[in-house]
Amino acid sequence: MTESDAQSASTEDRYRALLAVSAAVTAYRDLRTLFHELAGQLAGVVPFDALSLVLHDDPTGTMRLHVLETDEPISPRLEIVLSPADDPAGLVWRTQQPLITASLNELQRWPRFRERVEPYGAQSYCWLPLTTPRRRLGALVFTSRQPAAYNGSDVPFLQLVANQVAVAVENAMAFEEIEALKEKLAKEKAYLEEEVRTEHQFGDIVGENAALRAILKQVETVAPTESTVLIRGETGTGKELIARAVHDLSPRRDRTLVKLNCAAIPTGLLESELFGHEKGAFTGAICQRIGRFELAHQGTLFLDEVGDIPLELQPKLLRVLQEHEIERLGGTKTIRVNVRLVAATHRDLAAMMAEGRFRNDLYYRLNVFPLELPPLRERQDDIPRLVRHFTQAFARRMGRRIESIPSAVMDALVRYPWPGNVRELQNVIERAVILSNGSTLQVPAADLHPAARPAADSCAVETITLTDAEREHILRALHDSNWVLGGPNGAAARLGMKRSTLHWKIKKLGISRSG
Repeated sequence: MTESDAQSASTEDRYRALLAVSAAVTAYRDLRTLFHELAGQLAGVVPFDALSLVLHDDPTGTMRLHVLETDEPISPRLEIVLSPADDPAGLVWRTQQPLITASLNELQRWPRFRERVEPYGAQSYCWLPLTTPRRRLGALVFTSRQPAAYNGSDVPFLQLVANQVAVAVENAMAFEEIEALKEKLAKEKAYLEEEVRTEHQFGDIVGENAALRAILKQVETVAPTESTVLIRGETGTGKELIARAVHDLSPRRDRTLVKLNCAAIPTGLLESELFGHEKGAFTGAICQRIGRFELAHQGTLFLDEVGDIPLELQPKLLRVLQEHEIERLGGTKTIRVNVRLVAATHRDLAAMMAEGRFRNDLYYRLNVFPLELPPLRERQDDIPRLVRHFTQAFARRMGRRIESIPSAVMDALVRYPWPGNVRELQNVIERAVILSNGSTLQVPAADLHPAARPAADSCAVETITLTDAEREHILRALHDSNWVLGGPNGAAARLGMKRSTLHWKIKKLGISRSG
C-alpha cells in the first residue's frame, strides 16, 4: 500500500469513527456510558490509554475530573480537583486553545497536577476545549503512556470529536438539572399536600396575653430580614406556629417551608436527611436523594429540637450557616444553597454549651434572634380563648354542636397547670368533644389529674394541689441530698431533671433552705 493509500485509509477510518461518535452522542445520555462507547470507537484511529472529561465547576471555581475511561482499571482511583491555574485543562478552558504535551517534563508549569498523575505512568497529553454556543464547559483529554504520542496534525480531527462531546455534555448537564428540579418539585408537592392534610385552622395563633403579643411583635420585626431565628420554649408551647409566622411574614413566603424534627430521626440517618446522599453512599442508599437543605433552597428550613443534633454533626450544620454550601453524603460536589434557618428547642443550649455537649460557635450562629415562648401556665388569661377555639374547631370537624361550656369546667381548665402546654390542652378538648353527648362541653375530671393518687388517699379529706405536690417532692429530694443540686447523688439526678431546670423550679416555687 502506498503512502497516499495509507493516508486515504486513515482519513476514511477517522471519518467512520466521527460518524460513530455522532451516533453515540445522540444515543447515550449517561456520560460514563457515552465515554465507554467513545473509547471503543476511537481506539483504532487515535492512540490513547485514557480518555477523560474535565469540567469547570462554577460554584467552586475549580477544574474537576468527571469521567475517566481507561484501557484497564487503575488503582488507587484518580481524583483531581484543582484551580484553573493548577490544571492544564484550566488553561485550555480559559484560552479556548488546544494544548499538547509530549512528556512529563513539559508539565513543570503545573506541579500539583503532575504530582497527581505521575504515579500512573502517563507521558503525553492532548487537551481540547469543550465549548458550545452557550457556554465554556471544560476540556476533553487524551492521554498516552508513550512520549510524543500527539502532534498538531491530530488536532483538527480531535477537535471535531470534542465539539460532538461538548454537545453531549451540555445535554447531559441539562438533563441532570431537569431531573433534579423534577425531584425537588415532587418533594415540594408532597410537603404542600401534607400541609393541606394538617388543616391550618389549628395553625392560627390564638391569644391576647401580653407576653405572647410581645413575641408576635418581635416576629413582625425579624421576619422581613434574613436573620436566623432561635425559638425556645417548653414542649407544646407552639414553636412550630411561630416558625410558620416568621416564614409567612418574610419575603420567602411564596417558597416552601421545609420542616424537620431532629429528635425524631435516628442519629445515623440525620446527616442524610439534612444534606442528602448519593447512590451507594451507605448500605441501603439505592438512589440519590436530596436533603432538606436542598429542598428548602430559596425558602425556609425549620429545624425543630435542634438541641438533639449530635455533636459530631454540628460542624456540618455550622458550615451551611457560614458558607451557604453543602455536600451530599458520599458525594464530592459542593452545592450552594440559599436557605433561611429557623431553629427551635426546649433544651437549655447555653447549659449544654457549658457542659461541652453543644458547640459554642454553632450556638452563637443560631442565637442571632432568640424568641422565648411563655408556657401556658403563664398565659392563664388566654386559656378561655384557646378552649373556645379548639372546641369549635373539633366540633366542626366531627359534625357536633357544642353551644356552651359550663363555668365550673372553664374554671377547672384555667386552674390546671398544663405541663404539656397548648398541645395538652388541644388533646384534652378533642377528647372532651368526642365524649360530650349533648350541646354542652364535658371535660372528664381524670383528664385534669395526670398524677393518679393512691387508693389509700381516697378517703383523705384534705386536697393537695399539683403545685404543692411538686414543691413537697422537690423539698424531699433536696433534704435527702443535703441541698446539693448537681452530681450523681444530687437532687437533680434524684428527680430525673437537669440542674438548670431544677434551679428554675426552686426559684419559681419559692423554695428556700429555711422553708
